[in-house]
Amino acid sequence: MTIFYITLDMTVLTLQNMLLVLSAGTIFGLIMSFVFAYTHKKTVYDHTFRMTLILLPVVISIIIMLVSNNLARAFSLAGVFTLVRFRTAIADSRDIAYILSTVGIGLAAALGYIGYALIITAFISAVLLLLNMFHLDQEKTSHAKLRIIVPENLNYSNAFDDIFSTYLDNFKLQRVKTTDFGSLFELTYLVKIKKGIDQKKMIDAIRVRNGNLNITLSSDYVSLMSE
Repeated sequence: MTIFYITLDMTVLTLQNMLLVLSAGTIFGLIMSFVFAYTHKKTVYDHTFRMTLILLPVVISIIIMLVSNNLARAFSLAGVFTLVRFRTAIADSRDIAYILSTVGIGLAAALGYIGYALIITAFISAVLLLLNMFHLDQEKTSHAKLRIIVPENLNYSNAFDDIFSTYLDNFKLQRVKTTDFGSLFELTYLVKIKKGIDQKKMIDAIRVRNGNLNITLSSDYVSLMSE
């Protein structure tokens, strides 16, 4: 068990210690990358994010080693980072957990706590795998956003109430928007679909009512939060 308590003396930066830290950071990043790929195997994700998870502990370790015990370098580095603009949006909030985890692992490795970094990596990986195994990271509700295009001559106020009462637990008209130079209306509803409902039958019933115009049903979190 002594392997789990391996620590390096980082008061003086040596080539051997630096190579050990960088190697450990790369290995731990690879582990987090494989865990990320496994927990996202049934979803669409950015494959370049895996490379980021591999390199992030290494980059953090390099930064910490360079500014260690030198306040002037730390402030200089902070000034450099203020010039960097991160414009990549995080599509899945779960990805933030992976980023913060790899940052923490990189910090532990750079401080010389290689054994503790290994324990942290193993623990976080186990938690993420358990969450995925028991589907605790998946949406359990049946909320969705329903967009319906209707012609201007259709009174949309109660046009779909009977259909909604059959297929939905509840619904709320969120927005009405004119389109196609005012000849069409776009209705946006926040809905909760009943369990066991055939969505195709619901959409077919709406198509008959709206003249077979466009219908969009979205259930992902980003669509629900957007207008």
